[in-house]
Amino acid sequence: MPTYEYRCEECHYRFEVFLSYQEYDQSEVHCPKCGSKNVLRRIGRIRIAKSGETSLENLMDDPSGLEGIEDDPKAMGRLMRQMQSEMGEDVGPEFDEVVSRLEKGQAPEEIEKEMPELGDLGDDSDFG
Repeated sequence: MPTYEYRCEECHYRFEVFLSYQEYDQSEVHCPKCGSKNVLRRIGRIRIAKSGETSLENLMDDPSGLEGIEDDPKAMGRLMRQMQSEMGEDVGPEFDEVVSRLEKGQAPEEIEKEMPELGDLGDDSDFG
């Protein structure tokens, strides 16, 4: 059953009501605090799902979010985590390890020294 949010215009109390779609058109909603019928339906937050491709395109369209990232390992880690989340793909434990280290502030050069196996990922990979 859908939840509808309301605000009483008399006492300004905010509340939720569970109504079926049929009930929504036929029910009178009253404030549970003061009993007033003078209530206004509020529109709750909505979330729009985007494809990973669209989200990454938007990120690249506004490069201001990337300024100074090469000097801030934590920001780089957050961006990498966000990109992975947007893509929704499992990228493996090595990626999680690298991102976790970046998020803690470890420099990419230090990570490369401590994880030399990252250089063996193939000719296509470019870390650092």
